[in-house]
Amino acid sequence: MKEYNSVKPMPESTLSIEEVVPLNDGQVGLAVLGSPIKHSISPQLHNAAIVELASRLPSFSNWVYHKVEVDAQSLASALPHLAQCGYRGLNLTIPHKVEVFSMIDSIDKEARNIGAVNTLWNNGSEWLGFNSDGYGLERALVNHFNISLSSASILILGAGGAARAAAAQSLSRGCERIWIGNRSSGRLQNMMQALGESFDLDCMVPFEISMIPREILEKESVVIINATSLGLSREDSSPISLKGFPKSAKVYDMIYNPAETPLLKEAKSMGMVCENGLSMLVYQAVRSLEIWTQEKISAEAMFAAARTAL
Repeated sequence: MKEYNSVKPMPESTLSIEEVVPLNDGQVGLAVLGSPIKHSISPQLHNAAIVELASRLPSFSNWVYHKVEVDAQSLASALPHLAQCGYRGLNLTIPHKVEVFSMIDSIDKEARNIGAVNTLWNNGSEWLGFNSDGYGLERALVNHFNISLSSASILILGAGGAARAAAAQSLSRGCERIWIGNRSSGRLQNMMQALGESFDLDCMVPFEISMIPREILEKESVVIINATSLGLSREDSSPISLKGFPKSAKVYDMIYNPAETPLLKEAKSMGMVCENGLSMLVYQAVRSLEIWTQEKISAEAMFAAARTAL
């Protein structure tokens, strides 16, 4: 396998939307928008992959990727401004993934099913919406756990946008069984109702995290996916205890920084196969860049850049 240790992304500065000016002639702009956005390592990932792509296809040597601070009130005006300045591809993070629905006309089926957009492409006349989160999760599970969603039993923790992306991807692949747990039953029911507009939910079982169904603990090789924010802070506890789960269970935590959350630490102590969310971050970024470039993108270059950035 080719090594990418030579790719050493420099720290990326954050632009305010007011600091975004027209790009030089011939340049193609890409960016991630959010608030806050300073912590994002998306520029390092994408710029490393663009360097690798340009080494094969020099026409991409004029592509650049930035991060731009855009609050919720400014998104509607930021989109036409960025298009006018030469930006053609955008990633969206908090708080824009759902709010952007009312601002664009074209949204692909997968993004509609998930109920969120994290990738925008400007075709010269309008912004088109996509979602690469479900793809990123599925590829992470396939590559690191060697499982197929079509035959898997999945336990999803959470009821936010990340959990909905995981559930929609699992439903679209015909998972054998999906349990989804959350602390708030109201938010969970809202998510179930939204998913029910696009999917048959016969295989899905919602529950409150404090009352884990016995059948989950008896299921061999269940895949546990943490889609909550518990684990981001050093003071956080684990969203659930893994005591009672079989050692054959696999644990995927969407959090990648810190690299080891309380949930992953417990999984390791019990001898379970586990993985943090860096792989999902990389694979969803790969998918976004493939949408924009219509070319094969190097995940290896992105992984090398991510490890350096972290």
